[in-house]
Formats: sequence, structure tokens, C-alpha cells
Amino acid sequence: MSKKKAFKAESKRLLEMMINSIYTHKEIFIRELISNASDAMDKLYFKSLNENLGLNRSDFEIRITPDKEKKTLTIADNGIGMTEEELENNLGVIAQSGSLKFKEDMKSEENAEKSDEVSVIGQFGVGFYSAFMAAKKVTVKSKAYGADTAYMWSSEGVDGYTVEECEKDGCGTEITLYMKDNTDDEDYEEFLQEYKIKSLIKKYSDYIRYPIKMQTTHRHPKEDAPEDAPEEEKYEEHTADETLNSMIPIWKKNRSELKDEDYNSFYREKFYDYTEPLAHIHSKTEGSATYSALLFIPKKAPFDYYSKEFEKGLQLYSNGVLIMDKCGDLLPDHFSFVKGLVDSEDLSLNISREMLQHDRQLKVIAKSLERTIKNELKKMLNNEREKYEEFWKAFGLQIKFGIYNGYGMNKELLQDLLLFTSSKDKKPVTLEEYVTGMKEGQDCIYYASGESAERIDALPVVESVKDKGYEILYLTDNVDEFCIQMMADYSDKKFKSVQGGDLDLETEEEKKEIKEKNEDSKELCNAIKEALGDKVAAVRLTNKLKSHPVCITSDGALSVEMEKVLNSMPTEQKAKADKALEINPDHPIFDKLQFLFDNDREMLSTYADLLYTQAMLIEGMSIEDPVAFSEELSKVLAK
Repeated sequence: MSKKKAFKAESKRLLEMMINSIYTHKEIFIRELISNASDAMDKLYFKSLNENLGLNRSDFEIRITPDKEKKTLTIADNGIGMTEEELENNLGVIAQSGSLKFKEDMKSEENAEKSDEVSVIGQFGVGFYSAFMAAKKVTVKSKAYGADTAYMWSSEGVDGYTVEECEKDGCGTEITLYMKDNTDDEDYEEFLQEYKIKSLIKKYSDYIRYPIKMQTTHRHPKEDAPEDAPEEEKYEEHTADETLNSMIPIWKKNRSELKDEDYNSFYREKFYDYTEPLAHIHSKTEGSATYSALLFIPKKAPFDYYSKEFEKGLQLYSNGVLIMDKCGDLLPDHFSFVKGLVDSEDLSLNISREMLQHDRQLKVIAKSLERTIKNELKKMLNNEREKYEEFWKAFGLQIKFGIYNGYGMNKELLQDLLLFTSSKDKKPVTLEEYVTGMKEGQDCIYYASGESAERIDALPVVESVKDKGYEILYLTDNVDEFCIQMMADYSDKKFKSVQGGDLDLETEEEKKEIKEKNEDSKELCNAIKEALGDKVAAVRLTNKLKSHPVCITSDGALSVEMEKVLNSMPTEQKAKADKALEINPDHPIFDKLQFLFDNDREMLSTYADLLYTQAMLIEGMSIEDPVAFSEELSKVLAK
């Protein structure tokens, strides 16, 4: 005869917390109970190894039985089972973990060589009580291995529990959940549906090493059904055992027995991508951080990748049990495009196994993964250039953001992964390739910014730099120039914009010549500057230009292109670059300006505005006042 026993006061309070606070998703109870069942079978298997009981892994299984009529869900195993005393200790005292004690015993020297054979999951002794999130009553029938008597633990929650003798065939544990009644907000009966159970096993417990079996219903065409029979009469249903889990994770298999097709198939199924990944990384690391990782680099960015809605992260497993679907702490932002998973036994899990303590171990794994990803990308760049350029089109922007957002902190890690279009062949080059191909005596890496390589190639200043035989990097993404400025240099070579005022490519003789011309035309330049007002910070003659009459350059750290990017953002504060209007003294327009300076100052002002607007248009900037520009152009044409 059973006698009702109360939980201890502290256990009663903890149980209330368990039911209401610790777990965020009710469906977690299936993961916890199956993990406990797996632990029970691991313990018996270990006992068999130690005592030569002759048991094999194939002798063990977990069985799930939903009963819609009785509204019960039963999870049974044929593991080591529990005695009456163990039922009292493990289920009557919350947070008393038999699995934790077992794990500690496994660390002994005599058991070390057998530790690879078992992978006990439980640590806290609280997972079992997650059942009360979905059940109004729970019964546990258990028979310890080698015992003659079985016992049943029964409880309806915080009010207490009973333990009594019962009938049970064979050793193991059978947990029956009497599901709560449905409410307007919660559907507890969904946990009795075949499809729901299958999906939860696939999600959380697919890689439990023992088979999880359930009788499932299958619909097949009748062999002898008449062709003219109603559609529903052409089919029949029958039930059969089905193993719901894969058992052996692909990442725990030897790489030598896996093909690209295996990885690609796993990726498409697990991460819901219709395209194959560009590359995969399969690694196992031991030492300060022991873990297995299976990472994938997608071919294309998800539609929401560059939006606030995108959530980075890797799936996180502990001994094959899913702990988190997206652990963002495992991936730095610059590698947020990577998909995949990490499985580790060494994680400091919190009590719910849903979150992680942010401890040193997690950081060590994350740092190791960062190096692994970088090395894989570098290898692709060196050995599979075409594939890398495909990757770069999809995710290069994120690598550049990684350098900019970290204020250059990630420069050493990421700089060798960068690609920019070159002025030579209009093809992407690395910074290393640029530096290797530099002219003798060249001490700067030259770049120019614009909307496209074609637009940049047509810039007036680019023409003269190319003529001198210098290669130019064409920066076409909004973040490019910000990224370059954060880097400051590469391989001791400073970055220098050809659109800046201090390009300094002239010989001493050329510098002297242009200085004299500026002295001679000082009054003309001042008059043009006065006409343009605060549109420009300076007006000067230049020898940078060949066929073009004028160009716009920037005298400060903020370039014209950076001004455009910053001002496109939805902020009230607007940026302003220190612009200089540079005039080609060898162009016929210069003679016209001198004539107007001497004879028609009003028309000189009109020409100044037109030339400034022309230069800004070439730089890709918009016209501030199209009407005024049209009127000034008409005025000049009618002259």
C-alpha cells in the first residue's frame, strides 16, 4: 500500500520554478525525458562492460507510445532502471542527479579507457520535472537491473508523490504523462500527434545513440482496389514500428567514409537551402576546447541577410542533444554567413540546458572556429579562385564590414581575404597581389571610389594616374573607403586616394612648374573661389589632368564619395567634405576663364558654377539646383 509523501520545502519551491520559469518551451520535456532514457541505457551498457554481462548496444531502445483516447504519452527504456531507494532519491529530491554522480565516477583512472563508450547527458537532476509543464500527472514505473521487484513513483505536481510496488516486465523505466487539458492558449494534445512527436525527435534528439521507436501509421494503395472505386477506398492504413532518429551524427563519422554528396544532402535538409553549399568544414578539435564542428559556407546570402531580422548563429549540441538552435556567441559578425553546428561535451550548461553560461570554454571554441573559418577561406582563395570570387560576390561586404565595425581590430585576421577590382584588367585582386605587382619605388596603394568600376575608370584624375603606370584599386561598395581608412596601411604601404588633393605624383620640375602657374593665376583662382562661395574650400591649377578641364578633389580625410554615402543616411546632421576645384591650365577652357576674368566677371561666375557642377556630376554627385544649372547653361549657349 502506498503512502503519499511531500516534497521537501526547498524541493517544492524548486518544482514550482521548474514548471513555471526554468524552461521557455514546453516541448523541451520530450528532449529531457529521452536524454534521461539514453543516460539509463548508457549506465547499463557501462555496467555490462565492467562486469562482462554480454549486453550490446543493439539490445537497447527507447519506445514512445502516444494514446489519444487516454490522453497519455509514454516514454520507455530498457536501461538500468531504479530501485525504490533510487526513485526516492532521484525523483523525491529535486536537483539530485544520479547522472552527475555517474559522470564523476567515470573520471576515475580505471574507467578512463571506457569513457568513450558512454556519453551521459544529464547533470542537474531537474530535467525530469519538465514533464509537469505538459502533464497534470506523471507516473514512473521502474525496475532495476537484476532486481525482482518493480516500483511506481506517481505525482500530480507540487502536492507530493507516492511510491509503491508494481508489475513490470524486464528492467528499465517507463514514464507516463497524463496530458493537461487544452486551453484557449495551449494545445497539449498536439504532443500526442505522430507528426509533432516525429518533428520534436528530429529537432532535439535525432542523434541520441540508441533507436527511438514508435508505432506509426502508413497509408498504402490497395492491391486489389477496383479502378472505379472511390478515392478513399483505394487506400488502406496499417501501423508499423518506425525508428524516428538518425542515431549517428554525420559529424561523428570519419571524413574518409563521407562524400561531398553526403555533406550537401545533410546541409540542404538541415538548413533548408535548395542550393548546395559552396564549401564545408568538418573538424574535430581536442585540447583546451574539445568539440566537433560541421560548418557550411552557403553559395548565396539569405534574402534577409543584410537586415535587422537576420539572426546569426550555429546549432549547439551537447553529446548529440540539441541545446540551442542558434548560438550567436559562436560566430563573430564578420563570419555570420556561416551555417552549421558544434557538438561539445565540455560546455558549462545552465540548469535548463537552453542557454549557456558565458564562460571561458565558449569563448575558446568561438576563437578556434574563427581561425578555422579564416583558414578555410584563405585556402579557397589560394586554390579555388573562381569559387572564392563567387563567395566574395555573396559575402565580401560582410568581411569589409568586419574590418570597419571593429575599428581595424580585425585587420590582421581579415585583410588577406579582401578583393577589390583593379584598374589593370578590371578583375578582382587581393592586396597581396597588388603589392607584389607595384612599380619599383612605389610607396602607396592607390585607390579611387565611385558607384561602379566603369564610372571610376572614367574619372579625370584616374586617367593621369594610369598613364603614369600605376595600378588603382576601384572601391565600389559604400563601406569600402571607410574600411580602407580603418586599415590605414597594408604591408607597410599606406593607402592613398587618387581623388585627394595630395596625390604627389609629380616630378620636382613638374611641382615647380605648377607652383609658378598657381602664383601667376592667383587672382583668377580667388575670383572663382569667391564666385563658388562655400561650395569649395579651394580653387587651384593642377597638372593631374590630361583631356579634362576640371576635377573635384578632397583636401581632408572625408572624401566626396564618403560625403555622399554619409548623407544618404536618414540623419539630420549632414557631412561635408573639404572640396577643391582643380583646373587644367593646358585645356582651352582655361584660356576662356582668363578672358572672362579680364572682361566679364559676371560670366566668369556663371562658368565657375557650370564647371563645378560638371565636376560634381563626373564624381557621381547629384545637382543641388537643376533649374539654376539649366538656366546657366542656356545663358552660356545663347552668348
